[in-house]
Amino acid sequence: MERVFVDDFQPVAVMFKTDKESCATGLDIAGSYVEICGQTIEVRLANDWIKSKSDVKAFAAVMRAWSGVVQGQTGIGRAWWALPNDRTGEDMEEQNRRFYLQADCLAGVSAKSLGRKIKDFKPVIAGMEPREYAGYKWNGKPANRLYWIKKGYQAGKPGACNTWTASSPKVA
Repeated sequence: MERVFVDDFQPVAVMFKTDKESCATGLDIAGSYVEICGQTIEVRLANDWIKSKSDVKAFAAVMRAWSGVVQGQTGIGRAWWALPNDRTGEDMEEQNRRFYLQADCLAGVSAKSLGRKIKDFKPVIAGMEPREYAGYKWNGKPANRLYWIKKGYQAGKPGACNTWTASSPKVA
């Protein structure tokens, strides 16, 4: 998968954890989830994934976390933080959506690079984050999430994921 993105990716540690607290939000997450904490991918494995008949949610969550690694190691994350704004209001909200929709797109690229066959992207998007995050609007509209993950998957290349030049309606 690294060959799809850059030639000099640094290894990323993966750690399994038992506690429910998300390092990203501080929320307690009831079920399984994957997130980046510092430079480590942390995985909480609970009964919802263990007993599931499908690996879609686990696969989607790992792909979304990997997207964060890509954004971090390519400098996209630093550039996002450095964007000029007052960190409030509509300007920040749109920048956040551009960043998180790009992560959705990169997850699609990752899935394609691994040879994963996806026909229905809705369960993939639903599995990317724990249900406790459903109230947050940082990802944008469901139709735009579908658009970006499909775009990344169909292209199979990260260059398709430039949400920063997309029109505002495409990142609403």
